[in-house]
Amino acid sequence: MPTIPPVTKALMLLCVGLFCLLQLIPREAFLETMALTALWPLNSGRFQIWQPLTYAFLHGDALHLFFNMLGLWMFGSELETIWGRGRYLMLLLASALTGAAAQLVFTLVTGSLAPTVGASGALFGLLLAYGLKFPDRIIMPLFPPIPMKAKVFVAIFGAIELVLGFTGGSGIAHFAHLGGMLGAWLIINHWRSPRR
Repeated sequence: MPTIPPVTKALMLLCVGLFCLLQLIPREAFLETMALTALWPLNSGRFQIWQPLTYAFLHGDALHLFFNMLGLWMFGSELETIWGRGRYLMLLLASALTGAAAQLVFTLVTGSLAPTVGASGALFGLLLAYGLKFPDRIIMPLFPPIPMKAKVFVAIFGAIELVLGFTGGSGIAHFAHLGGMLGAWLIINHWRSPRR
């Protein structure tokens, strides 16, 4: 069980604190906050330039928050310890922003007007980074509870997200997840570039 390093701990506290605060404020204030900070589609008339970042700190319900924070702790703690705060934050930022970009393109193409919230884009970026850093490490996911190599786990989850993204209808931002994985892959390849 990894300890929680400072950036991971701060992000977990921020997400949990915001979630609790939003549950306590009056409904009208809650709706106003979501109108300003959730990631709204470009054609909704509610999109703001800061939303590709702020959406990642919001969560739809307690279960959504729990699984995102569990993943942040499980995969992020070790990566932060190895890479340091700066590189770890760059990976999270790249994953959250490319997740937002992918979701904005998806909603524009499909005409959806539904907002997006959650750290899942950044989390899927962490998942990919973990699979690239420790491809042969055996992990035991919650679903399914079968031991498997990290690279297999990442490949399965990526494939599931791709299939569910095209079949749609679940209310989950699958393309934000895939975009987060793309962002992580791009920044890791940039770091590995011989020109650096």
